[in-house]
Amino acid sequence: MTQTTHRVLVAGAGPAGLAAACLLAQGGFDVTCVAPASRPDPRTVALMAPSLRLLHSIGVWTDDLKSRCAALLQLHMRDDTGNLVSAPDLSFSADEAGLDAFGWNVPLAELVPVLEARARECGVTLLIGKIASVDIGDASVTAHLADGQIVQACFAVAADGRNSLLRMQAGIRVSEWSFNQSALVTRFTHSRAHEGVSTEWHKRGGPFTTVPLPGMHSALVWMDKPELVEARLKLSSKELARDIQLQGHGTLGLVSDVAPPSAFAMRGVKADAFAARRIYLVGEAAHVFPPIGAQGLNMSLRDAGHMLDVAQSHDDPGCDDAMSRYDALRRTDVLPRQTAISLMNRSLLADLLPPHLLRAAGLAAVAYVKPLRDLAMREGLSPSGGLPMAMR
Repeated sequence: MTQTTHRVLVAGAGPAGLAAACLLAQGGFDVTCVAPASRPDPRTVALMAPSLRLLHSIGVWTDDLKSRCAALLQLHMRDDTGNLVSAPDLSFSADEAGLDAFGWNVPLAELVPVLEARARECGVTLLIGKIASVDIGDASVTAHLADGQIVQACFAVAADGRNSLLRMQAGIRVSEWSFNQSALVTRFTHSRAHEGVSTEWHKRGGPFTTVPLPGMHSALVWMDKPELVEARLKLSSKELARDIQLQGHGTLGLVSDVAPPSAFAMRGVKADAFAARRIYLVGEAAHVFPPIGAQGLNMSLRDAGHMLDVAQSHDDPGCDDAMSRYDALRRTDVLPRQTAISLMNRSLLADLLPPHLLRAAGLAAVAYVKPLRDLAMREGLSPSGGLPMAMR
C-alpha cells in the first residue's frame, strides 16, 4: 500500500483497545484513544503463547510483568457434575505441545496500566472522556465527545464493550442471549503448591476454575446460578475459603485469605458483522461468551492483530474491501469457538440426559483419540485459519 499516515480513532481503553492502539501506532498510524477513566479490574486472564507474542511485539511482555504473573504448565478438566454419565478426566501438558508453558495467567490490574504506559510511549493520544455521538461519512468517522472535543479519523476501532456505541452507529446488529449464570471472581492463598496447573471442574451450575498466580496463590472463576453466587458474596472470607476448599476437593490444600469477591452476569453476544462503514469491531464489541477454555481475551487480541494486518494492506483502511476482509477473517475464527463454548456451558446446565451423553462422549473422544487430542491442543492455542503477523 502507499505509505500514508492515517488518523485512527480507538474507542475503549481496556486491554484489547489499548493493544490495538499500540499495534496501530507502531504500524505508523496516528492514533487517538478515547475512553472513560478506568477502574481496577479484579479478574485475571490466561493468555496463550500467540497472545504473549503479540504483547512482546508491542514491548509490554517484560520480565517485570512476568514476575507478577504465573506460567500455565498443565490444563486439567474434571467432571464433577455427579450426573449418571460422567466424562473422563482430561489433562493437557505444555510438554505435549513442545512448549515451556501453554501461556501465563495475567492479572488485568497489572496488564492494563502497562499497556496504557506503552501506548503513550508509542505516541497514542489518550483522551479521558465519553463519546456522545458519532458521524460516519464516505471517507471519515467523526466522534463528538461529551466535553465538546471532536476527533476525526479515517477509520475507527470499536473496542468500547458489549454495549458499543460505535457498533450501533455503524448499523451492526447483534444477537444476545443469557445463560442464567453469574461468575464469582476472587483469588486466594493455599497451602499446597499449584505446580502451574489450572483445573476446570465441571459442575452442574457451571465450571469452577482455579488458575495459578505467583507463589502459593490462585485465581478463581466460579460459575453458578445467580442466586447461589449472590449468596456466596455475603459469606465471610473464612466461610468462602471453606466452600472453595470443598469444591476443589482439597487439591490445593488448606485455602485461606480469600480476597473480596466480585460477580459478573454471564451473557452471550455475537455481532452480525465484524466490520462495517469504517468501523472495525474488536473484543466484546464483537463477541461475548462465558470464560471457558481461556478464549476471551486471546480472541480479542487476535481481533486487534488481524485488524492491523488488514488496515496496513489497504490504501484506504476504511474502505468496503477492508471491512469485508476483516469480517471474513474474524468470522471463521470466532463463530465456531463461540458455538462450541456455548454448547459446552449449556450441557452443564441441562437437566436432560442426552446433552450429558454428548458432552461426555465428546470429551472422551478428545481424551482417548490422539489426532483429536492434538487438534484440540492446536485449536486451543491458535486458530487453524492462521494468526495475524504480530502473533507469528
